[in-house]
Amino acid sequence: MRIFCIQHDCGHFALFRTRPANTWTGRILSLLTFTPHGLWCRMHGAHHAGHGNLDARDLGEVLTLTVWEYEAKSPIGRLAYRVYRHPLFLFGLAPFLLFFIKYRLPFGLWRDGRCWASAMGLNLSLAILISAMVALGGWAPVFVILFPSVLVGATAGVLTFFVQHQFEETYWAQAQDWQVHEAALAGSSYVDLPRWLAWFTANISVHHVHHLYARIPFYRIPEVLRDYPELREINRISLRESLRSVRFHLWDPQRQKMVSFSEEGQRRALSAKVRAPV
Repeated sequence: MRIFCIQHDCGHFALFRTRPANTWTGRILSLLTFTPHGLWCRMHGAHHAGHGNLDARDLGEVLTLTVWEYEAKSPIGRLAYRVYRHPLFLFGLAPFLLFFIKYRLPFGLWRDGRCWASAMGLNLSLAILISAMVALGGWAPVFVILFPSVLVGATAGVLTFFVQHQFEETYWAQAQDWQVHEAALAGSSYVDLPRWLAWFTANISVHHVHHLYARIPFYRIPEVLRDYPELREINRISLRESLRSVRFHLWDPQRQKMVSFSEEGQRRALSAKVRAPV
């Protein structure tokens, strides 16, 4: 998890002064995270460029529908979205699909040759690495150590990314009203982690600061909180509070907050009752 967060800083060219140093360090670390550096930079760049923009939901996002979009879907479409937003899928199956399947074969990016070159380059490097591991120690280290550690780290990473933007009073706006700095501060959480857990996640939980200026390296983020105390209380939530965000599923533009399926169902039932003829 910490290695992935350091690779993340390399993707923002934040860890070293020169672009080649960041790029090659990120590529080397990708061997341990199973994450093609160029592909990931493309996806994560899209996330930073449009997070919170309802008209720019694309790569690098956890799919979030508005209550109206959800209501407009067919029964099968609503069921598919419910399955997608279920914790067993998001934090059970999705990390495997993302790190072991999508990062190996980035379907949906057919026209982006750099993304495919990044994925295929890492696939070839992993094939050489795993072949060397098998030659030296058999298949046991691969299936007992390498794959499980990557999967556990991937699951932790997906959960961390989720709570950074899916809290109750996050930020979403239409393109004409969307503001990048407002999205950074209002749409990113500050999960106040214990010091040891902040170390493992390389301070990425101070996410509003990261989105405000992504070129700040992870080891200097505590200095930002020290020097700008007004940032300490913006979207500050505890670890326990952050985990409760899994119960939110839909964005309600009228109430400007995330709501659960049950909340939306109760609202629709009450609305139907009010409209019913006496």
